[in-house]
Amino acid sequence: MQNRKNEKYGTGRALHRKQLTGLRATFEVLPELPAEARHGLFGVPQKYDAWVRLSNGGFNSAPDKVPDIRGFSIKVLGVTGRGALGGTAPSQDFALINHSKFSSPTSDVFTKVVTAGASGPGEILRRVVREPRLVPKVVAVAGALKAPFDGFATHDFHSAAPIACGPYAVRVRVLKASDQPRPEANEDWAADVYARLPLSHEVQLQFFTDEASTPIEDASVDWPTPYLTVARLNIPAQQRDDAFDAEVEAARFDPWNALVEHRPLGEVMRARKVAYFASQQNRAAK
Repeated sequence: MQNRKNEKYGTGRALHRKQLTGLRATFEVLPELPAEARHGLFGVPQKYDAWVRLSNGGFNSAPDKVPDIRGFSIKVLGVTGRGALGGTAPSQDFALINHSKFSSPTSDVFTKVVTAGASGPGEILRRVVREPRLVPKVVAVAGALKAPFDGFATHDFHSAAPIACGPYAVRVRVLKASDQPRPEANEDWAADVYARLPLSHEVQLQFFTDEASTPIEDASVDWPTPYLTVARLNIPAQQRDDAFDAEVEAARFDPWNALVEHRPLGEVMRARKVAYFASQQNRAAK
């Protein structure tokens, strides 16, 4: 699928192909956190430089007004410690979307629906005829795509799948920075962000409690547990920088670019390790 889309749009990611902009930011870990949060990146109050990549989630490079999943990825720079993939962590990345849960419990159904969708409605219909169990998942994905979205500053963004926080499991949320949506901005979501700068977002953790209500292996369940604010993401006023945009676009935003204390958890995250690496190799080979 990535190769087919590369032929049409040029070299890019399989999903979240259309980058809207890259932003410079700071990631400030707050003091006096409770003991269960003080692990890895959140162990010591500290301010880090960070990059933010805003994206439309689809496999096409569609206009901003087209319904889509939206991506808000953060790369925290200058971290020190063992990496989730071994060696030294290159950064601490958070790959977030504007939905609090994944559209499918595991990667198997998700990849079937997405790859069928990339081939058009006819392939979706053929796949559903062969596997009727995919019907509710196709409906779920369609519903997620059509969910209202009014801007990157006015929407919460979620990891949707868990990561570790030391010996605990958590999901991550970046809280919206504003309650003032401007729906008319949907022709250019990046311009809407730049018009609102500076922005300050709370970064929060949501803790696992039990497998029934906060499952690790089923990413389609919305966890009901409360959130704890652990950091602040500050995006200062800045001008759009084409060279920096290109640097962000070329970078690897990957939940497995992480400290070992924040290694990704669950089947969806294990599948991402394989899929993201393959996508990155594909981009590097072009």
